Amino acid sequence: MRKTALVILSIIGIFLMLAGLLFFLQGTGIFPYPKSSFMINETIWIIRGAILFVVGLIVLFIGRRFRRPVKVR
Repeated sequence: MRKTALVILSIIGIFLMLAGLLFFLQGTGIFPYPKSSFMINETIWIIRGAILFVVGLIVLFIGRRFRRPVKVR
């Protein structure tokens, strides 16, 4: 069960980080693809991308906590 949770949370976290990075790069205009995208050079997408990236990091961190064995006292 722990391994499955780790894999699922890792996949979700990486996906969120990649999506956040894409939003950030399109918002800054560094990655202007497709040319007709409404996200290019828009400050709101820079902010949303950064937030999404951080959420992805948090999900990865939570997933990594599943790797640690539970200490029973």
